[in-house]
Amino acid sequence: MINLAQIGMLLLLSLFLILHIMIIVKIIPYTIVWGGRLKSDKEMIRFELYSIIINVLLILVILEQESFVDIGIPGRFIPYLQWLMAGMFFFNSLGNANSKNRIERWFFTPVTIALTIFSCILAYSN
Repeated sequence: MINLAQIGMLLLLSLFLILHIMIIVKIIPYTIVWGGRLKSDKEMIRFELYSIIINVLLILVILEQESFVDIGIPGRFIPYLQWLMAGMFFFNSLGNANSKNRIERWFFTPVTIALTIFSCILAYSN
């Protein structure tokens, strides 16, 4: 059964996917991500594609956990992947907290902290 942590993760990760796509198509300036340190469109595209791929993989792990999709991840690896996600979001929170951009610092830091907590809940529940 899907729980609040899974719903929260899926919702936030989906919103981040939309955000990264909007940055690539230049609806949103890329200065609000990656600590405000991106220097060119080429660099932005590379980093944003990386973000999109990671977000899709994270969504797939969560969907695999509840058997909504079958991408062949053995069930015993799911908790390890979720602990890895928790660590990634924890360090991302630290990066956001030290961003040059106020939006990233004050908005994205709490969001990535929530993702860290959700990931820990999912990993611990397995």
